[in-house]
Amino acid sequence: VTVNIQEKVFVFTDTKPKTISLTIKANTANVNGKLELKGSEGWSISIANPEFKLVNKGDEAIVEATVSATKNVTNGYLTAALMVNNQSYSKSIKRIEYDHIPYQFILSNAKAGLIYIDLKKTDANIAYIPGAGDDVTACLKQIGYNVTVLSDELLTNENLSKYSAIVTGVRAYNTSERLQVHYNKLMDYVNNGGNLIVQYNTNNRIGPVKAKIGPYPFTISRDRVTDEKAEVKFINEKHSVLNTPNKITAKDFENWIQERGIYFATELDKQYETILAMNDANEKPSDGSLIIAKHGKGNFVYTGLAFFRELPAGIPGAYRLFVNLLSLPQNK
Repeated sequence: VTVNIQEKVFVFTDTKPKTISLTIKANTANVNGKLELKGSEGWSISIANPEFKLVNKGDEAIVEATVSATKNVTNGYLTAALMVNNQSYSKSIKRIEYDHIPYQFILSNAKAGLIYIDLKKTDANIAYIPGAGDDVTACLKQIGYNVTVLSDELLTNENLSKYSAIVTGVRAYNTSERLQVHYNKLMDYVNNGGNLIVQYNTNNRIGPVKAKIGPYPFTISRDRVTDEKAEVKFINEKHSVLNTPNKITAKDFENWIQERGIYFATELDKQYETILAMNDANEKPSDGSLIIAKHGKGNFVYTGLAFFRELPAGIPGAYRLFVNLLSLPQNK
């Protein structure tokens, strides 16, 4: 028998309980048992109906648990185990499907991250324009945002002023030629007081960016910082993105995974402000990982920072900085 937890990471910003789902699957007939959950120090976990009974091979049961953080919480893991005939089973199963290979099944430990973040946030009504695929939408929902996914039809017909911020998914301008059609509407949205946050796009011979993206010119380069521990220097410390509503410090760039960012901006119009500088060893510093321009009452952001990796991994500092992007104040 295996057990899959609903998410890889659960992010909490207060002590309100969350209901999480676990899927128990029988790999043989007539399996009866009990679900047990353990958490790191400071987490309260309860299961209303932990016992399960599966008659046929392949049958599944959904069990719900309630998890909440206490005042003395520590970040760690939720682990699941199934007790069947006095034996413990603690694996999850994942099916890998590709057209060119047979089905593959991967067994891994049944666990998920439990992360508590000291996080302040403002308006909760935002929108997301899908790109090549990422988990950022689910991450923003976890911390309490109301997220509307904007299809091409909604982008055409919606009054965008209801959203305090609009985010484009990774490589959105590479994968959707229709975004060029919506350029003027998105710029009007920014001009009228909205925040538009564009996550990285690629720019090369295979996937050139043909669309206009920002209100002022800039070029997407192939600059990147692959060392996830590379020093991050604050070159614009007074900018609101580093101060409101969360004070960003060097600590917020600790424990990042895989990389700092990719496809940084370069050849910037003078209207853009740069915020951070970073580099891999023996390379020149780049200040194009995060650029921000005021446009009318609102703000345009392009960022190559690897939020699409850091948010699903539950990195607290990445959440705090991303919330600051969503919360950029209107210009007077």
